[in-house]
Amino acid sequence: MSVLKRKRESEKAEKAARKREMRAMEKEFGKPKEPHSGEATREDLEAYGILPNADEDED
Repeated sequence: MSVLKRKRESEKAEKAARKREMRAMEKEFGKPKEPHSGEATREDLEAYGILPNADEDED
């Protein structure tokens, strides 16, 4: 039982370390994350095929 507990704890610690690394890489190289309002943008709707693409409207 204690072996499983140690395994879970080590996996949890590894996951946290990966998240820290990813955040550091995003902070160093990537653009900052934008807060999402929960509303789909026009670009999102076009990607899902709900709205026609703006490029197709010009034809």
